[in-house]
Amino acid sequence: MKVRNLLVPGALLGAMAISGCKVGPNYKVPTMPAPPAFSDEGHNGDWASAKPADGVDRGIWWAVYQDNELNNLEQRCATANQNIAAALQAYDQAHDLVRENRSSLYPTVSIGAGASRNRISNNAPLRPINTAQSYWDFLIPLNISWEPDLWGGIRRQIESSAASAQATSADLANTQLSLQGLLAVTFFQIRGIDLQLQLLRSTIDAYTEALQLTEDRLTGGLSSDSDVQQAKAQLEETRAQLIDLGVQREQFEHAIAVLVGEPAIGFHIAEHPIVGDPPSIPTGVPSELLQRRPDIAAAERRVASANALIGVAKSAYYPTIFLGAGGGVQSSTISNLFNSTSTQWNAGPSANEILFDAGRRRAQMDLAIAQREQATALYREQVLSAFRDVEDQLSALRVLEQEASVQDKAVDAAKKSTELSTLRYKRGLAPYLEVLTNQTIELTDERTAASLVARRIVASTQLQMALGGGWDSAQLPPN
Repeated sequence: MKVRNLLVPGALLGAMAISGCKVGPNYKVPTMPAPPAFSDEGHNGDWASAKPADGVDRGIWWAVYQDNELNNLEQRCATANQNIAAALQAYDQAHDLVRENRSSLYPTVSIGAGASRNRISNNAPLRPINTAQSYWDFLIPLNISWEPDLWGGIRRQIESSAASAQATSADLANTQLSLQGLLAVTFFQIRGIDLQLQLLRSTIDAYTEALQLTEDRLTGGLSSDSDVQQAKAQLEETRAQLIDLGVQREQFEHAIAVLVGEPAIGFHIAEHPIVGDPPSIPTGVPSELLQRRPDIAAAERRVASANALIGVAKSAYYPTIFLGAGGGVQSSTISNLFNSTSTQWNAGPSANEILFDAGRRRAQMDLAIAQREQATALYREQVLSAFRDVEDQLSALRVLEQEASVQDKAVDAAKKSTELSTLRYKRGLAPYLEVLTNQTIELTDERTAASLVARRIVASTQLQMALGGGWDSAQLPPN
């Protein structure tokens, strides 16, 4: 009963600690003005402003490309990629740290047991007369200790670790977005190569016919051996380009194999040329980027974490108060160990205050403030980079659309020129060099047009990544 009575003031002190003050500054999100609109909004490009009533689930943002193989690869990346798995473990560690810090709000209770055989020296000073020289000491102690969080230092530490856990959760989302975005980019680069492979194969067929034409004309005395050799050289050079693209394609396949957590050996993606224009990507308003990009959310949460550590440093200026109680049973014989006369106990508070530390606490405070300012600067830099990323991809989509339109005209003109020069050559009105030159120009223009198809799809994918994919800050775990 006495121990219980002595702990009543401790309970009251604990209640005060729970509802007490927290030293240090309360957190406010750093201000970051956002432009009213993206500079490329309103252009006739492959994007559109998001509407408030837009109910499309953007979680699987790659589904807009309507490619089942890409959908399958993205799902495999989410579940099997080792970098994503490592980021998940990092989040679990951060969450465990929050649990560890929260445990500091509660008392620590420990129990033990001990048995020792002791011998008292006959020559020991003040040795009691008629006492046994050797005896047993059996002990079962129970101890309770608690440091009430009167100044909020522990709660600020919990606040910091919780914000860090949220930042790590956003890091996980950003890792997944980056890797799945890289997978989509690589996938469409393969599809772009497939389009060029298709183009080169059809070109090789055309060049084979052209070679046959020059050989027939040579047999008829209408052409020279030089024309035949030029046609052969052009054909073999085109075949070499085809082989070179095969090397690039395999390297991209190997990259995707790693992204989906599989060995590169034996991994293959079926050939399927890319077609069509990029889909419309809703961009919304610039301020939404502050909610839709996980890297921005992670940077902002690290500012909150650093801000809370200022309170932790400031709490060191206040006294440290401990509440403790101990008890148990002790006896020289096991048979009497649990008798009421073998009980013992103690209880009481203690306090400690640092009087001089040569500026250590001041340095810790200044360090915490500097770390918060650093985190704030990094957050603002991340926001500026996000706006730049979106502007880059919007500009790329707009410019590439214009370039593709002009390039298509160049391809049409090159084809007509090749047709005319071939006809002139057949009639003996033009040298084969003219045909050769026009065929080379046509192939170059067609390959450029094909590459623009892939570049536009890749730019739309990178725009999705710049907009945060389907992520939203509401997905952060609660504190």
